[in-house]
Amino acid sequence: MEWRDRRESSNVEDRRGVKAAGVVGGGGILIAIIYALLSGDPSALINQVQNQRQGQPAAQTAQDDDSARFVKVVLADTEDVWSKVFADRGQTYTNPKLVLFTDQIQSGCGVAGSAVGPFYCPADQKVYLDLGFFREMASNLGAKGDFAQAYVVAHEVGHHVQHLLGITSQRSNRGQTEANRESVKIELQADCLAGIWAKDTNQVNHSLEPGDVEEALNAASAVGDDRLQKASRGYVVPDSFTHGSSAQRVASFTKGFQTGDLANCDVSTQLDANR
Repeated sequence: MEWRDRRESSNVEDRRGVKAAGVVGGGGILIAIIYALLSGDPSALINQVQNQRQGQPAAQTAQDDDSARFVKVVLADTEDVWSKVFADRGQTYTNPKLVLFTDQIQSGCGVAGSAVGPFYCPADQKVYLDLGFFREMASNLGAKGDFAQAYVVAHEVGHHVQHLLGITSQRSNRGQTEANRESVKIELQADCLAGIWAKDTNQVNHSLEPGDVEEALNAASAVGDDRLQKASRGYVVPDSFTHGSSAQRVASFTKGFQTGDLANCDVSTQLDANR
């Protein structure tokens, strides 16, 4: 992805190295990675992360600083794309803040740790990201490349778009299986919105390089519930999916990228994709 020497968003809070006290909680696009990395026991991973890192100073590397600049450019691109999309609809887009943190952070949704992956908090309208997650994504999930990382940021910003449109507030309080199905719809729609961002930002900035779309599709496939459950449990339980299968996630991103049309990301239709 061509990103250097381009506008960087000013809506980034760099809180790397700032320690937060409390119990890790929260959620996000790759919360299922917990199961993949530690045999299906999220509490064990959270405890391990807290015990290993308690009191350790956070070291910032040149690679992390470069990644931070990259994230700022991607966030700037999302600002440009969604501001235009909302304006075309006669609406105003409010830019979210993106918070860079190390290990754990106090968010408007509570204290959250890097173990849960990047996440969006509607209470404070902020995206939270530990840059170390990009290394975990590449080494443990095989999702490599800068555009795979851009997809993650764009997905979380997609949740902000949903929040502004009032989509996430429409969720019901039914049983767990139905709640999981609704969660899958929301996550797949965020993938579709990430696809719209990819298409629109490339039309303006000509930023995509050969292999970039494949990187995003590989990342989407890598974080499918079926693939993560198979790796951690050895079997798949579709009723427990919260983010969608690999095929669904790839199909949703592809739909957004090919059409660039918000109407084609209707949340009510997301489960139909490669069901």
